[in-house]
Amino acid sequence: MPDPVARDTAESESVFSHPAVDPDVSLPYGDHPDQVVDFYRPRDGRDGVPLVVLVHGGAWRAAYDRRHVSPFADFLARRGLAVASVEYRRGRELPQQGGDGPVAGRWPETFDDIAAVLDALPALAARAVPGADPRRTVLTGHSAGGQLVLWAAARHVLPVGSPWRLPAPPALRGVVALAPIADFTRAVELDVCGGAVRQLLGSGDGDDFAARADHADPALLLPTGIATVVVQGQDDIVVPAPVADAFVDAAAHAGETVGLTLLPEVGHFPLIDPAADACAVVAEEIAQLAW
Repeated sequence: MPDPVARDTAESESVFSHPAVDPDVSLPYGDHPDQVVDFYRPRDGRDGVPLVVLVHGGAWRAAYDRRHVSPFADFLARRGLAVASVEYRRGRELPQQGGDGPVAGRWPETFDDIAAVLDALPALAARAVPGADPRRTVLTGHSAGGQLVLWAAARHVLPVGSPWRLPAPPALRGVVALAPIADFTRAVELDVCGGAVRQLLGSGDGDDFAARADHADPALLLPTGIATVVVQGQDDIVVPAPVADAFVDAAAHAGETVGLTLLPEVGHFPLIDPAADACAVVAEEIAQLAW
C-alpha cells in the first residue's frame, strides 16, 4: 500500500507541474485586483455549449490563485465547454512570526466576491463567451472552492437578513463539488488545512463562530433543490473523505439526495489534474449535469 504522504506529494507535484494556460478573455467584476474572471472558449468553436463556473481551492489562502487551475479550465474547454474561472479575495499573508502564517479567507469579503461574481456572470459571459448557453450553467470548485460553489448554490436558503440571500434558487443545472470542505463541524474536528475553517470565518470558539457558520457552512444550508454531486478521492489526506460523507449525510437528513462519486486510490489533487484519470471522471460528471 503506497504511503499516503508520499502519494499526496506526488499528486500535488503533478498538478502544479503543468504550465499555466492563459485565458481567452479576462474581465473584472469589481475594483479590487482579485475581482476578475478568466474565460476559456470551447476549443471546437461550437455555440450553445454549457458554461462551467470554476472556483479554485487553496484553503481560501492568498498563496493559491486561479492560475493553478488554468490547465484544468483548458482541459474542460478542450472537451467543448465554456469555462469561467473565478478569482476572489482570499486570506492575507502574515509574517511568519510567533507561529502565525497565512490566514484562510476574509470575512465577509470572500463571500461578497462569490455572490458578486455570480450575480454579474450572465452579463460578463455574454461578452466573453457569447456562444455559451446560460441555461446550461454548472458550478464546480475544488477543495475550498468546492465549499464556495456549494454555498453559491444555497444562497436562497441563507438566513433571512443575510446580505447574500437570493429570493429564489439560482438558475443552475447543478453543482459538481470536488473534495469540498463541505461540513465545517467535521472539518474542524479533523483540523482540515490547519484550522482554515475558523480562519475563514474570522472567529474562534463560541457563539460568534456558530453565528457565522449559519451563513457559510454548506452542511447547514440544506436542502437547496439544486442537483449536486460530490467527487471525492478515497485516499485524500488534505480534505479527507469523512468531510464529504458528513455533507452527504446532512443532505439526506434534510430530505435531499446528493450524489457521491468516491474514487479509490485517488487523493486530493488528481481531480483537477489533466494528466490523471480522475480528471476525466470529473469532466464526465460535469457534462452529465450540463447537457
